[in-house]
Amino acid sequence: MNRVRKWMFALAFLLTLGMGSAVSGISVHAQARPDDTIKEGVYAGEVSLAGMTQAQAQEAVQAYVDSLGSSVITLNVGDGNSVTATASELGMAWSNQNLVNEAVNLGKAGNVVARYKAVKDLAHQNKVYEIEFSFDRAAIASLIENDCAVYNVEAIDAHLTRENGKFVIEEGQTGVVIDNAASETAVYDYLTTQWRGGDASVELVVTQEEPQGNAEELALVKDVLGTYTTSYSSSGSDRSANVSNGCKLINGHTVYPGESFSTYEAVKPFTEENGYYMAASYLSGQVVDSIGGGICQVSTTLYNAVLLAELQVDERHNHSMIVTYVKPSMDAAIAESSGKDFVFTNNTEYPIYIEGYTQDKKITFTIYGVETRDSGRKVSYESEVLETISPGAEVIKQDSSQPIGSVSVQSSHTGYKARLWKVVTENGEEVSREQVNSSSYQMTPRTATVGTATDNPNAYNELQAAIATGSIDHVKSVAQALANGQTTTPAQPSTGIDPALEAILAGKTPEEQAILIQQYNEQLAQQQQQAGQGQ
Repeated sequence: MNRVRKWMFALAFLLTLGMGSAVSGISVHAQARPDDTIKEGVYAGEVSLAGMTQAQAQEAVQAYVDSLGSSVITLNVGDGNSVTATASELGMAWSNQNLVNEAVNLGKAGNVVARYKAVKDLAHQNKVYEIEFSFDRAAIASLIENDCAVYNVEAIDAHLTRENGKFVIEEGQTGVVIDNAASETAVYDYLTTQWRGGDASVELVVTQEEPQGNAEELALVKDVLGTYTTSYSSSGSDRSANVSNGCKLINGHTVYPGESFSTYEAVKPFTEENGYYMAASYLSGQVVDSIGGGICQVSTTLYNAVLLAELQVDERHNHSMIVTYVKPSMDAAIAESSGKDFVFTNNTEYPIYIEGYTQDKKITFTIYGVETRDSGRKVSYESEVLETISPGAEVIKQDSSQPIGSVSVQSSHTGYKARLWKVVTENGEEVSREQVNSSSYQMTPRTATVGTATDNPNAYNELQAAIATGSIDHVKSVAQALANGQTTTPAQPSTGIDPALEAILAGKTPEEQAILIQQYNEQLAQQQQQAGQGQ
């Protein structure tokens, strides 16, 4: 009661003083004297700001905030798994720095009553300004996406395996996957609204993924929808190993209705670690060795099995040049460098199972599912060649960086334009015929790259004379003889050298002759190609 009376007395005194001051022309809203230090009992979080100037308080709070940068923030994923980062690594910063200015002005701003009340309140209770923090959402998102993803447990669909000619059903497993967006928001909200410094932990948001399929529907899969076999009997050991490896990587896949299957995704990466070797493949109209050479025979064999099963083909590419293990337009190339893939979708109402195996240098793919087609309905595919393009004249290229005797030969490839027809019969009668695809295979002439580097002008001239004949076999014979130190002039083939060319070469240096012969061969090849296309 006495305290209330003292308060009322003080208030009456101040009001009287205020009225007197107004009469004397002195403003009660102005500070009596300047004072930039913070009053006793004022805190920023746990930091006392009493007696500090604004600059000192700013420095003190910043130092406290910096000390919190080493606080460890733990993100709990579940099952005892977690990822940690420091507050600094998550971009922690002091966001409400205006609190220092408010602390300095406490008890000094407003009218005399407000100032007096603020000072009296401090005498009974400290004024604590909460320090607020900001964090880098991108850093939080990166930590969750990159470091926590290893703890995702993907759902495993119920699937089939095949053992000793019989299907075995493997039950599915529920997956637990981090919800990245929801987890980012949960972590950010906690750190910016609840965290007050020190080590802390946050639970990430996880969702359960249910597996596809069940034993009941998989038990229905037992019918052969399509099967196809190709031979690689002429392949060497490395290419054969690549075909076998690619087949194993595809074998055993269960594809549910509406799902797509990417051949490239199933067989990549093309590395030694993934079971591949260097073998011949096509690149820019040339046959070159590459890791995984021969994988296109795997995709081609699967393509034909898919066609016979009448599944939906989403993406298919022909080779740049013709292949020998299937007819034109029945191939399906895949290539990492050019982005080629063979993709199909299970457009049936039931799961399908892909079985692949190799035996006696033959590769076979069989598509199993539930047969819903009429027993009298049969499907077959016919290749039709629309145009054949002759390889044309042989091409000889000179390589001055290789020694005389070096001859590398690329076989010729006939060019084709072709298309594939799907033919459906019912009870032996053709009921439909539709075009499935069209393909264009480029022509490449037989080509030789001949080494011409030598210090012997006579050997050089003999080789140039051989090159001028335009015959790769003759050049190989002469190059071999010169490499063995023989300098006798070899017999010319029946075609000989064009007398006009001999006249042009007369009196020219070896370097000039090489250029003229190269130009002559290119023009001759062009003329013969044009003549072949006109037939």
